[in-house]
Amino acid sequence: MVYAYILIQTEVGKAAAVASEISTIPGVTTSEDVTGPYDVIVRAQANDVDELGQLVVARVQSVEGITRTLTCPVVRL
Repeated sequence: MVYAYILIQTEVGKAAAVASEISTIPGVTTSEDVTGPYDVIVRAQANDVDELGQLVVARVQSVEGITRTLTCPVVRL
């Protein structure tokens, strides 16, 4: 299993709607609107890195109101 945090910037005033819509996507475990340089932080899980990439590119980035994403895979050191 692969886990990642996805940091999201949104259009002004869209953070709550983006967080709400993303929370319904399979593979997303949490989605919260936050303050700071990013507007929404998502925790996601997938079976492998390829599936994670598909989740981010095909599902998350297609949500209306998103301007930029940064995916941070969790590593075990």
